[in-house]
Amino acid sequence: MQEQDLIKILVVDDRLDNLLSIESILERESYTIVKANSGRAALKILLKEFDFSLILMDVQMPDMNGFETAALIYQRDKLKDIPIIFITAHSHEEEAIFKGYKVGAVDFIYKPINPELLRVKVGLFVELYRKTQSLIAQEQKLLTANASLQREIEEREASELKVRELNRQLIQNNIHLKAVNEELDRFAYIASHDLQEPLRKIRVFSDIILQKKSAVGDVDKYVEKITNATIRMQQLVSDLLRFSRHSIQGGDFTVCDLNELVKDALTELEIKVQQYNASIRIEKLPSIQVIPTLMRQVFYNLISNALKFRRKEIAPEVRIYAESVTSPDPQIKERPDGNYYKIFVVDNGIGFESQYVNDIFVVFKRLHSYHEIEGTGIGLSICKKIMEQHNGFITATSKIDNGSTFIIGLPEKQAKPANLTLME
Repeated sequence: MQEQDLIKILVVDDRLDNLLSIESILERESYTIVKANSGRAALKILLKEFDFSLILMDVQMPDMNGFETAALIYQRDKLKDIPIIFITAHSHEEEAIFKGYKVGAVDFIYKPINPELLRVKVGLFVELYRKTQSLIAQEQKLLTANASLQREIEEREASELKVRELNRQLIQNNIHLKAVNEELDRFAYIASHDLQEPLRKIRVFSDIILQKKSAVGDVDKYVEKITNATIRMQQLVSDLLRFSRHSIQGGDFTVCDLNELVKDALTELEIKVQQYNASIRIEKLPSIQVIPTLMRQVFYNLISNALKFRRKEIAPEVRIYAESVTSPDPQIKERPDGNYYKIFVVDNGIGFESQYVNDIFVVFKRLHSYHEIEGTGIGLSICKKIMEQHNGFITATSKIDNGSTFIIGLPEKQAKPANLTLME
């Protein structure tokens, strides 16, 4: 179909001869001519068809003249952009011209009609219509392209967000992997050094006894050393297993009175408390959501630490108290309502240098030789992992020979179940 076949022109005149004359003049342009013999007939056609490029309308018509018809046509939004050229016998009457332009006319053609002038004027408006339609089509293409581009941008942004999230997860996984590798290195050190040290003692003293190189009275001494080395190795193996399997001994979060958990821990430590004549002062602690078995282990480890690292000349003193805190703390990972508790475990023991505050929570990292103080350096690392499971933290402050203060941070409410895996 050629482009001009798409051009529709509505011709409105009450005289048939005028309609046929106009159709004949425009015939060679191959326009589609639709004829109406009155204003009402034109309105009826425009109710069904509104894709006209131009309307040629006689001004003088019975019942409804051209100006009245044009006013009604332009009341419809779908028709208000169709240009109307009035055909009038009243040549150059200013009042008629003014009225025609006022109702929306774009031009006038005067009777008798000059065929060439009619073709030129119609041709101009047809060309204008074609260019307008072309611009509308281009605008639609641009809008479609813009929408497509917008979708591509949104998809790219979503992809970039996904990449950033994957990178963030990768960084976290790398950090976790590094921590696991460090733990494995320390496991290897324990296996290659600490476990072999008591084994060497057992072997040396056993050889001495078997070769009977010692006096009879020394046998008991060597047997005792063998026994101590065996106990030491058993403790190492036991702590290794406890660290690696500790997670499966947990449970679900439940509101629990921390005072009761501390009392349970003290029951297990009763003999040592009496042995060292220790003073344990427990102030009012809150009831909050915790995993009871794991939090009991934290209190057990911290009190046991206070007894273990006591000063020889002074009886151990331990004070446990809590503070409610509402201001944000970057160390708390989950704070649904902003409220959390700090629990302090204060002792008067030998302390440690503040520069080692991070080292004490590293598995198998010890600041004191086990020749001086018993232990394997696992207890505080377990405490740290338990606090991570509780979406909290543990830290400490200390000075040499001036005691230590261990600080536990716990959310008042848990936002979600914690991952109970200590070692993955």
